[in-house]
Parts: sequence; C-alpha cells; structure tokens
Amino acid sequence: MREQFLVEVTDTSSEDLAAAGVDHATALLELNRLFVAWVETEYHRRVHTETGQSPLARWQAGWERLGRTPAIPTATDLTEAFLWSEWRSVTKTATVSLHANTYQVDSTLVGRKVELVFSPFDLETVEVRYRDKSYGKALPHTISRHAHPKARPETPEPEPPAATGIDYLALTAAAHHQQLRRDERIGYHALYGDNGQIPGQLSIDDVVGLDTEGGVSS
Repeated sequence: MREQFLVEVTDTSSEDLAAAGVDHATALLELNRLFVAWVETEYHRRVHTETGQSPLARWQAGWERLGRTPAIPTATDLTEAFLWSEWRSVTKTATVSLHANTYQVDSTLVGRKVELVFSPFDLETVEVRYRDKSYGKALPHTISRHAHPKARPETPEPEPPAATGIDYLALTAAAHHQQLRRDERIGYHALYGDNGQIPGQLSIDDVVGLDTEGGVSS
C-alpha cells in the first residue's frame, strides 16, 4: 500500500482543498473510492512473490479449510507462532538469566532446565514452561535489556519514487469501473426502457383502453 498506492496520492493541505472548493468529507470519499479500486483491481489480483498466489486466490482457497482439520488458527495460535524461546537452568535461588536480565521463577523448578518463552521485543514478559506445562510468568528481578539482541528493528521507510506524470490511480479507478460493469450483476437500468417501463408491460392507459373495447374485464 505504501509503495504502490500512497505514493500516488497527492499530499493536499486544507488550504488546497478550500481553494479547489472541495470539503474534507468529499476528499475522503474520493480517497476511499480510489483505494477500493486499487485493492480490487491491482492488489487482490496480482501474484504475491512469497505465496505464489494472488491474495484473492489465497483467500478463496482458505475457505476450503473451514470445518476441516486443521482449522483456521485463532489469534492465540498466531501469537504463539511468533514467540521465541530459549532454555535455561534454574539456580538454587530459583532464578534464571536471559541476556543480562534476571528473573524469579517457581521454587519447585530449582535445578531443572526450563523453557523461557517470550516476544523478542519485550523481554520484561517471559513465560516459564517445564515439560510442556506452563508455570506462569517469570518475575523480573533485574532488567537491563528490553529486547532480544537479534530482534530486527523495523525496516526504515524507503525513499519515494520519482513522479512519472501518469495518473496511476485514475487509470486504476477507470479499470475498476469497467470491471464492475462487466460483472454478472442485475442491471436494473437495463431492465427498464427509456420510458421507465419493463418491455411488454402494460400502462394504466393501456388497461383502460382495453377495458373500453371490451378486451379486459374489471
């Protein structure tokens, strides 16, 4: 979104909008219109380099797993998948160390090798496990490092590409509009004729005329 959509959005101030006679609500609606067009026309249909599928195809394939094994992971499952862990031996004073930090653990674990489970960006919150059983959170005793030394910082923002002079979003919105017109949907505007009637439908004047001629009984 940052590299393909936001770079095409003109940074417009409130003064610029006022000078153009456009209010904030109208500008927001236009931004939403362009974003929906870009998502449905470009992003959802372009093959992702990591998955080898377009996001739309991958989403549709995911529905096939509903009600089957394995089920779609829960939020807890996803959180667990991104946690790190390291093994430490519990000292005689029921403490463990992790990257210059010291924690107090359950005294029943003295002398045992336990698994410390944590987020690499939050070393103050560490869960203690032994033989696949949780012994709760380790109590921070001395904290000198708040993140794992191998935790990668967020990638810095790339330099925006040079302007091409092509209104990419307008072209995308036009393609999206044409795509919607080609969709197999009910076109009520095409169902009615120029006079607002369904072809073959009798008007009230037609009914009265037929009744006068004896063609239709009331």
